[in-house]
Amino acid sequence: MNPRRISKPIQIGKVTVGGSAPIVVQSMTKTDTRDVMSTIRQIKELEDCGCELVRVAVPDMEAAEAISAIKKGVSIPIIADIHFDYRLALMALKAGVDGLRLNPGNISEPEKVKAVACAAKERNVPIRIGVNAGSLPKSANPQLTIAEQMVEAALQQIRLLESLDFDLIKVSLKAFDVPTTIEAYQSIAQKIPYPLHIGITEAGTPRKGIIRSAVGISTLLYQGIGDTIRVSLTAHPREEVIAGYEILKSLNLRQHGPILVSCPSCGRAEVDIIKLAEAVEKELVNIDKPIKVAVMGCVVNGPGEAKDADIGIACGKGRAVLFKKGKKIRTIEEKDFITALMAEVERF
Repeated sequence: MNPRRISKPIQIGKVTVGGSAPIVVQSMTKTDTRDVMSTIRQIKELEDCGCELVRVAVPDMEAAEAISAIKKGVSIPIIADIHFDYRLALMALKAGVDGLRLNPGNISEPEKVKAVACAAKERNVPIRIGVNAGSLPKSANPQLTIAEQMVEAALQQIRLLESLDFDLIKVSLKAFDVPTTIEAYQSIAQKIPYPLHIGITEAGTPRKGIIRSAVGISTLLYQGIGDTIRVSLTAHPREEVIAGYEILKSLNLRQHGPILVSCPSCGRAEVDIIKLAEAVEKELVNIDKPIKVAVMGCVVNGPGEAKDADIGIACGKGRAVLFKKGKKIRTIEEKDFITALMAEVERF
């Protein structure tokens, strides 16, 4: 794995993004922001599963004004997602938002960007330049590749903000196409000092979207590129947060909650390993400590294959071995598989 790219840290509320700070996991609410109570409830659900930043849609003034009330009911920083009307950004700032996302594809007029930048600077609020392959500026050069157009759109906005003495900047360059996204981030990572928010946009439903996101995000993270991530899924946003942490855990970049190791099962298995692993996974949801738990289908090889697990179970016909760090603790009956395993996890 390449060393992580050094970026200029920025502060979004109480969360540091960039520099040597941990890679931040974020998501976006899927409620109507104008519905304050529903939005607060969803953000609290996100807080419970470890979300560190949350973005809310701001389609009109009522939504922008609602940010003030929403902030009173939640603990994590809120970023306002602004499109087309720069005045929504100004209102969100007045409402106390912690960060802004501006799309240079639909807000690029210098005087409008200047108004937002000045107001954001007064409040020490960072701006994410959020480039999307599906909404590039009309001035984009068609002779360039999509990745090159994305990079150029971001650089133009960066130069404008820097000319206004504004450097509380974060950048994203998202596309549905994974190679295009990777190319764009690789290019801009060499050109700017600012932190990068990475993700694959419009990735799809969980089954396919998690794969597409993991391929793109992990490739960049492995190259040392990325300071904050979002897994965009057509699903409840908590699924985005869970997937985000799994990506980071798979690269040993963050430890957050349990890691479940389970064998794929085969004709040698004498119990339903798939059902057992799914049940254990549900039991582990409410544990936030970093613990590695193994569910194996073979008594002979299971403990050895998962010897680095903190606690594990290796199943045979009607019985299983409970093990810790590869060493047998005791033998248990099939009816006690879940309760005995979870009791050991709790003790650990």
